Amino acid sequence: MASMKDIKRRKESIQSTGQITKAMKLVSTVKFQKARSRVENARPYFDAMYAAVSEMLSKSANIEHRYLKGSESLPKAVIVITANRGLAGGYNSNVIKLVSSWGKTKKDMAVYAVGTKGRDYFAGRGYYVAQDYSEVINEPLYSDAMKIGRRVLDDFEDGKIGEIYLAYTEFKNTVVHEPKLIKLLPVTAEDTAPQIAEAFGGMQVTYEPSEEEVLDFIIPQYINSLIYGALMESAASENGARMTAMDNASNNAEDIISELTIKYNRARQGTITQELTEIIAGANAIS
Repeated sequence: MASMKDIKRRKESIQSTGQITKAMKLVSTVKFQKARSRVENARPYFDAMYAAVSEMLSKSANIEHRYLKGSESLPKAVIVITANRGLAGGYNSNVIKLVSSWGKTKKDMAVYAVGTKGRDYFAGRGYYVAQDYSEVINEPLYSDAMKIGRRVLDDFEDGKIGEIYLAYTEFKNTVVHEPKLIKLLPVTAEDTAPQIAEAFGGMQVTYEPSEEEVLDFIIPQYINSLIYGALMESAASENGARMTAMDNASNNAEDIISELTIKYNRARQGTITQELTEIIAGANAIS
């Protein structure tokens, strides 16, 4: 049985950990509220952008344009959005698991990492990390999305990659976050979600002033917007997951402290009883 000193030392250690987790929960709560507000305000725009442009591009497959002709023989670019820190439940591991179980070999993938957790995982297992944008996830800006979008489009044009995918965590609510892997380019009718195809099935695509000029303008905007939307969704999901994880950790710490307090009191009562017994025994021996 542990001594009173050992119990007291462990209790103090748990109390210190509990104070840290409570502080981390408060910080995550503030960040989460800010990120959630940004997501909820911007989501309708990004959803509409994805629906309209992906369906438009799927109907433009017969157009000769450098952004619409991919190659299955070239590596597939995957923009993987994770966090720079842990202690967020399954947030990081869920995205990593989604990408690693995709069924593509290491030679078939080029990882564009946003977040050190994803970068370190794939780099440590021999995947090619084409670019690291880990600093972006701390305070994502649209200019950051533009920088990432420009790089993947340049690599797509230069023939370094044949397709572009985006792996991120979609924010549902405080406790529900869904990892997603979506295809950005090239988009075909088969890649378009059924509900999008149904909503835009009768749409006739007319380009003015010309197909090339319109696609040159709209495709980078489309890529940048979806990357920025994914960054905001991921930031809200990360802070929501960390807030929940730290809340659970704080509750567990309180439960452990309660158990240790009971054990300490029992040990203390046992010590007092033993001392009284020894005093009484000593008194009886004298008399």
